[in-house]
Amino acid sequence: MSRYDIDGIATALRTSRDITHNIRHGGRIRTMPSRDALGGIVADLSAALFPSHYGQSQSAAAAFDGFVCGTLSTSLGLLEDQVRLGLAFADEDPTPGSAAAKALEITRAFAAALPGIRASLVGDLRAALDGDPAASSAPEILLGYPGMAALVHHRMAHVLHGLGAGFPARLISDVARSLTGIEIHPGATIGDSFFIDHGTGVVIGETAVVGHRVRLHQGVTLGARHAPAGVALRGVPRHPVLEDDVVIDAGATLLGRITVGRGSIVGGNVCLTASVPPGSRVTQASAFRGGSEGQRLSE
Repeated sequence: MSRYDIDGIATALRTSRDITHNIRHGGRIRTMPSRDALGGIVADLSAALFPSHYGQSQSAAAAFDGFVCGTLSTSLGLLEDQVRLGLAFADEDPTPGSAAAKALEITRAFAAALPGIRASLVGDLRAALDGDPAASSAPEILLGYPGMAALVHHRMAHVLHGLGAGFPARLISDVARSLTGIEIHPGATIGDSFFIDHGTGVVIGETAVVGHRVRLHQGVTLGARHAPAGVALRGVPRHPVLEDDVVIDAGATLLGRITVGRGSIVGGNVCLTASVPPGSRVTQASAFRGGSEGQRLSE
């Protein structure tokens, strides 16, 4: 016997695997999507969207076009493979060839959405440039701001999630979390010109809805309230709604399906569990008193 009884441990682990695979998958061993592969795909797609920043520095438009075409051809093919694996893994009773056909359909739709994804990211970039006096240039934001990196991943993951590729989308969001410290569920809906300042510790839940020109600071949580035992909330809207032009300061926690009205400001470290009307200013003191009415900006 080895010093650590490796053979015995391996046998026990195999027994455990056999039990769980038989319960969950009828004994089938399935190949999962690769988190590392998806991280590389997003990096390549980012280079195709912003070739002069993430890709090759070329001055001629034709050179850019060649680089973009080659990068898209490779990365979309790899993405199709990952989507297929995700679909096959999620399907308990797959029809032969169904995952491959669906993966091609999803990847084609995703590819068609890339110009729109880039347009959204340009709006986010401008929001960061306008909203942060410390920002000196667009390249600095694209290459050095964790909030921008998180949004590059989220804008792609959200489209994949909406097309039915939920597993790969979730892995992409986890890649972003590891890189930036920002966790955005791919199901979260985020409007145009979104800016995450600093970003570390930001969490945005699956059913959150964020309007246009919204700004979040570090440590903000858009989360769900604890569900009582036995209450099924899967698929139920349970995260906050932020209307347009809302600012959430550092460390604020917003829980449940509440609405923060247009143009409101939620101060630092506030814990908010009730809706506030448009134009509110919520401080720790007003939230402690109840917070449902907040404080009007005009007061």
